[in-house]
Amino acid sequence: MPRSHDYTGPAGDSHDPSVQAAVLLVNLGTPEAPTARAVRPYLAEFLGDPRVIDYPRWLWWLILHGVILRVRPARSAHAYRRIWTPQGSPLRVGSEALAAALRQALAASCAAPVRVALAMRYGRPSVRDTIARLQREGVRRLLVLPLYPQYSATSTGSVIDAVADAIKALRWPPELRLVNDYHDDAGHIEALARGIETWWATHGRGEKLLLSFHGIPARYVREGDPYLAQCLATTRALRQRLGLDESQLLVSFQSRVGREQWLEPYTDATVRRLAAEGIKTLDVACPGFAVDCLETLEEIAMQNEAFFREAGGESLRYIPALNDSPEQVASLAALLRRQGAGWPEFADRAP
Repeated sequence: MPRSHDYTGPAGDSHDPSVQAAVLLVNLGTPEAPTARAVRPYLAEFLGDPRVIDYPRWLWWLILHGVILRVRPARSAHAYRRIWTPQGSPLRVGSEALAAALRQALAASCAAPVRVALAMRYGRPSVRDTIARLQREGVRRLLVLPLYPQYSATSTGSVIDAVADAIKALRWPPELRLVNDYHDDAGHIEALARGIETWWATHGRGEKLLLSFHGIPARYVREGDPYLAQCLATTRALRQRLGLDESQLLVSFQSRVGREQWLEPYTDATVRRLAAEGIKTLDVACPGFAVDCLETLEEIAMQNEAFFREAGGESLRYIPALNDSPEQVASLAALLRRQGAGWPEFADRAP
């Protein structure tokens, strides 16, 4: 019988004896192609998550598979086709670019190499597969950064679930840390403000600035989700940093579905109201999205721009997400350095 220390496991599964740290970025996810066939399994995984829709499972299963997945994939595929690029999904392309930029930033500042990997909560590459691969590569310290500045059980909470499920499947889990949120991080607020100011310097400033966050059912907040409070805290910090008052910088919530009440005011109703009140030029930013995606590029820059014009406005200008901008890379690198404090890899790099 072999001695325990003689066993190295299946080919490629032996543990690297060197201690290594990794950062795992997790974003929402994307279908593999802008087709109904590709969108359907993605939506099934996303909308089947009880963190996202918490109705009784048997009831929601009937609604999801009996109604929604028969109709919505074709509609969503049409929306994805409007923003799809030759390189693929904007969310995936932007997330990969951000991961590459953070890898370079950490390499320049950390005492030892820190791997930076990207996973998607829904779709591929999955959280489970990515964590398993990092372990096979010898990673023993894992810092998880969900790319959601504001915490919600529907987003960050679901990432925590996926990480826990992946860790449970490992015989020897790595040491684990997770960033819960960074909605009021000073570096992040500064990055958001500079992104808006840089855009204004090039395109001019609209009559008002609207911050549109992704919505969640209002019931979730009543049950203890801190998302609304964190969105409003981000809004207050940006107002102060940009020197704007409540009449100049407004807040709304987008992407509601179903008949249940969601967080208000709704973005589509807000842009229509502002146009009807005589606002001709409206700037919209989405501080809840680290990387541009369907909700920003199609829902805001296309759908809501059309709503604004139909109601009498002239120009709704979407201010892009921070993506892989130097401001976002610097703020997230600093955040990761702080969160990794005490791990030798995250110490200052020697001159």
